[in-house]
Amino acid sequence: MGKFITLPLSKAILLGLLTGVAGLALSPFHFVLNLEENIGLGLLFKLRGVQQAPIDAVVVSIDKESSEKLNLPDNPDKWPRSLHAQLTEALAQEGARVIAFDLHFVEPRSLQDDNQFAEALRKAGDVVLCEPLKLKEVPLSGGRGYDAAAHNIVTVMQPLEIFSRSAVATAPFTLPRIPFKVSQYRTFDTGAGDVPSMPVVALQLFTAEVYGDFVHLLQKVSPDRMGELPTDIKSATETIGIKEVIRTIRKFFENEPRISEKILKELEISDTLSGDLRKKGLIKSLLRMYGGGDSRYINFYGPPGTVTTIPYYQALQSGKSNVAEKKTDFKGKAVFVGLSEVLLAERKDSFYTVFSQANGTFIGGVEIMATAFSNLLAGDPVKRAGTGAFFLIILLGGIFLGVLCRMLPLSLAAAGTAVFCLIYLAAAEYQFKHYHTWYPIVVPLFLQAPVAFVGATVWNYVDTSKELKNVRSAFGHYLPEDVVNQMAKDVSHIKTGSKVIYGICLFTDAQQYTTLSETLEPHELSGLMNRYYETMFKPVKLHGGVISGVTGDSMLALWVAARSEAGLKKKACNAAIDIDRALRQFRQKPADTVKLVTRVGLHCGKIMLGSIGALDHYEYTPMGDIVNTASRMEGLNKYLGTNVLVSSDIIDELDGFLYREAGTFRLKGKAKPIVAYELIGLRETSEEKQIRACDVFAEALSAFREQSWDEAKEKFNQVIEILGKDGLSVFYMNMCERYKENQPVESWGGVIHMEDK
Repeated sequence: MGKFITLPLSKAILLGLLTGVAGLALSPFHFVLNLEENIGLGLLFKLRGVQQAPIDAVVVSIDKESSEKLNLPDNPDKWPRSLHAQLTEALAQEGARVIAFDLHFVEPRSLQDDNQFAEALRKAGDVVLCEPLKLKEVPLSGGRGYDAAAHNIVTVMQPLEIFSRSAVATAPFTLPRIPFKVSQYRTFDTGAGDVPSMPVVALQLFTAEVYGDFVHLLQKVSPDRMGELPTDIKSATETIGIKEVIRTIRKFFENEPRISEKILKELEISDTLSGDLRKKGLIKSLLRMYGGGDSRYINFYGPPGTVTTIPYYQALQSGKSNVAEKKTDFKGKAVFVGLSEVLLAERKDSFYTVFSQANGTFIGGVEIMATAFSNLLAGDPVKRAGTGAFFLIILLGGIFLGVLCRMLPLSLAAAGTAVFCLIYLAAAEYQFKHYHTWYPIVVPLFLQAPVAFVGATVWNYVDTSKELKNVRSAFGHYLPEDVVNQMAKDVSHIKTGSKVIYGICLFTDAQQYTTLSETLEPHELSGLMNRYYETMFKPVKLHGGVISGVTGDSMLALWVAARSEAGLKKKACNAAIDIDRALRQFRQKPADTVKLVTRVGLHCGKIMLGSIGALDHYEYTPMGDIVNTASRMEGLNKYLGTNVLVSSDIIDELDGFLYREAGTFRLKGKAKPIVAYELIGLRETSEEKQIRACDVFAEALSAFREQSWDEAKEKFNQVIEILGKDGLSVFYMNMCERYKENQPVESWGGVIHMEDK
């Protein structure tokens, strides 16, 4: 299977898996969860915008406008309780189904006012009062918000006994203070003994009409507990209290996790409830409330005032039949009374939420309570995506991002990542808006997407560096180091990077290569030439030269600099001498039955070094007369019987070498004559007879130029006697015989014309 997966794709999948696993590994950390809640959830709310709040909950706001209208202090704690009594009576008269006061009545005030308020509570029969909670922090706590509850000692403070006896129930509703953003609340406060919170109690009272049906369904699916609950709400409230009823029902759901499913099945087949959609809806609300967790995320409908809000002074007049202007019908509603204003930043009952603004637009606790109640009733609280879906999204999203960023060029990867993030965010917003489901935002968009892109960028850089290193290594066999370095910086330089520099060209050629290539098999010829070039390349590399080109049996080597340098000439001449010596040894190896005699030519001067070619094929090579002359110098060896010839420009400034002038020649195709020298070796390692032969040869050459043919022949013959054999002397002896028969012109000047290359 692996052979069908290309290397780039396997690397992309690996990066994707790493990105996905990294997202999964980071997700459980507390700081990531906080980011998801504060940034991710907040972003979804902002994208969704304001929604219409359910009409079953109404907030009666204790606000500055009401204090001015009623001529009361701004501090609601100083408002007379007789006023709350009047409000309770008015709301009860209007037909409010449940009334919840988000105010603390823990201290006695005017006895008359307290008695009046208690009597109003008793007559209404559906009022819930708030229980303040005191938290004593334990040093072990490292958390905050609701997660810290396990590390706190919670004490429930009851309202005054006169009010507790008169109200239908008391319950807590605690929220974290600024700077913590409020995102969730407790349905049951386990830190305070599994006490039901205000929204839970309010919902149980609000659904009083279906209490009997709900208990009947509960007893049908759990008949062994039929006697634990009264069958009507009035008896339940009077005998054990509404909070105990709620606790008992909750135990049923805790002990039997599938009880909700069983009740739903019974509800669908119930004859008595089959046609009453409202009652079925209320029962489903209770099932969701009891079957859910202790903590719920709040589905805020919008900024402060989104839940229907009536100023206190207007609600106070609702019960008066002679009031012409009635703003709201409280009949059948759940009414929440508490501090609620548009600007609450300085108030003690203000909270920071997703819809809070920098100008101080915070939301009151009473509106959060009403929102939580509406969420329970409508069944639309914010729900986090299931564990399986969450992990699948993180893993698959990471894999997709990794593959995308690794397979595409960086610019396309950036665009693709942005498109993926936008599509995912749009899909998450759709799920949140229509199904209230909260999918992760921070991990895939703000952690995995950058990790995948940066990871792909770094990985591409590492791979590119490795490839560039390989390219440099490969081109280093064919091009000068400075050219390779320039290509590494800008590959376009290979087409436009020609330059004029000073260079020494060393050209070699082997005798009878054509005949050799015809007689040997291709693999035999290849093996021989590889050994041959290995022998020649080593001296060039050793003395700082660069192999510029190889064609068949020919090699071109370069030494380049900004200007003429004696040191550069010395390196090139040393390379030429070592090549000649190494090839002599190469020809003596018994393994090579074929012997290659090689000639070397050197010339120096200004050359054009750069690319030549067209379309999609270019070669980096030296160009100019210097290269051509070096090639002609190499070819001259064949006629002179020499191995290494160099020009007079090479000899200039050169010392430490033994050489002799070979003569002045006008090479074929050249307009100007050139003085050639035979390079013999290093003077310090040369034999005495070689030095003496060079001196005699110089005398013979002088006689030749003076057209003293017999004297010249005698001197050349002496050189042959000293060395044993000398091709160059033989060449000149033949030239003497030719010129004796055909005298050169008077302007000859010792220049020999070469008709062949």
